[in-house]
Amino acid sequence: MKAKQLREMNQDELQGTMEDLQRRLFDLRSQSVTEKLENSKAIINTRRDVARIKTLLRERSK
Repeated sequence: MKAKQLREMNQDELQGTMEDLQRRLFDLRSQSVTEKLENSKAIINTRRDVARIKTLLRERSK
């Protein structure tokens, strides 16, 4: 997800997206332990998206 797309969202949408991404990250981590991941880069990309959202939420709270 691009930062430009995230900046257009309001705070509630960002919170919802972050929760979805954290659930997805949990699922990807459990798949990496139990199964073979199709895209090994998916965990890294999801972590980066969560970090982008947390950064935006922090900027807006200041």
